[in-house]
Amino acid sequence: MSELNERNDTAGRRVMARIDALADFSSEPVALTRLYLTPEHKAAASAVAAWMTEAGILASVDAVGNVVGRVQATRPGAKTLILGSHIDTIRNAGRYDGNLGVVVAIEAMSALMRRGEKLPFAVEIIAFGDEEGVRFPQTLTGSRAVAGIFDPSALDGRDQAGVTMRDALRRFGGDPARIAALARRPAEMFGYLEVHIEQGPVLEHEGLPVGVVTAIAGASRVQVDVTGVAGHAGTVPMNLRRDALVAAAEMVGMVEALALDDPEIVATVGRVEVKPGAVNVIPSAVSFTIDLRSPSDAARLAALARLQSALEACAARRDVGLTFTPFYEAAAAPCAPELQATLARAVERQGLRVLHLPSGAGHDGLAMVKLCPIGMLFVRCAGGISHNPAESITAADADVAVEVLIDALRDLATGVAA
Repeated sequence: MSELNERNDTAGRRVMARIDALADFSSEPVALTRLYLTPEHKAAASAVAAWMTEAGILASVDAVGNVVGRVQATRPGAKTLILGSHIDTIRNAGRYDGNLGVVVAIEAMSALMRRGEKLPFAVEIIAFGDEEGVRFPQTLTGSRAVAGIFDPSALDGRDQAGVTMRDALRRFGGDPARIAALARRPAEMFGYLEVHIEQGPVLEHEGLPVGVVTAIAGASRVQVDVTGVAGHAGTVPMNLRRDALVAAAEMVGMVEALALDDPEIVATVGRVEVKPGAVNVIPSAVSFTIDLRSPSDAARLAALARLQSALEACAARRDVGLTFTPFYEAAAAPCAPELQATLARAVERQGLRVLHLPSGAGHDGLAMVKLCPIGMLFVRCAGGISHNPAESITAADADVAVEVLIDALRDLATGVAA
């Protein structure tokens, strides 16, 4: 066991204690709900800024509500490495999604600073304010601003109470007029590293505390509308029916079959609506959604085209109408090979097997990849459960994540110095 590991054997417990503290900042007494630009978000941001300050990191809250902590480089004009994740949550959330990456980054930098270790690049730790996109009709608000791809029209978006993002930001203490100035210059960026719970069961299945992410999957979402003919459930013979639901059921099976046949694809039918919805009426119309994801955009788009052809053939065979309407498209965000290699070496130096795996969920890296190379480290979560109050990790795994991030920072520093 290294000297650092001996001294930091409580790092995981400190991480867990701080995540527990953040969970207290919630708009609901019996559930964790912390939406962007709410009083609970502001309280959490203040706590994060205080932890940064306590570690000797210069901290502030920027114009869009991100908490930004900065440690200057030993070299003038050096590039900046950004660490972090988000501190907003969904409604009735788990406590580790997003928050873990912020707290682990603070803990890792604190450890280096306590030892007097300086880095030849600047480090910014950012607690992004709006990754989830629950309150307003946009996701990744904080990271979009930093990456320079924030759309000012998002400020006109309204929450369920009719409050615009612009007004909410002003009440929070932000400044809509200064958001554009938050954009970092790509030439000054070294990269972006994020620690995050896996939100899936692979690491637990493999018996590993951490894994190296290869890419954040791209996604296509489609609405499928199937049109048949309503009829009396007792009087229309089976061979003369144009049953929209039976046709849609076959199509749903085809969605699953396509994904099972292609290891690069996952596909989900998440919503189904049947009309007229009466127990004694043959369904005349069914609408359902498809969410199709892959770390490879080429594989995703090819699968989507195959799926559309298969569903159209099914509709023709069953004599029902079909419309296939894409309504969302997001490109994949590949993790930089050099950052993957750095994280892999750090994992190996902990005596662990390196597992590379994609992220099926979206993250702030989807925005940050527009600015600089990105890398991600996944941490095992119990049962693969996420976006759920049952979300859980262990202090031991949090400790491994801190150690891996410290090692990766040292490795990157060695490369810059060389």
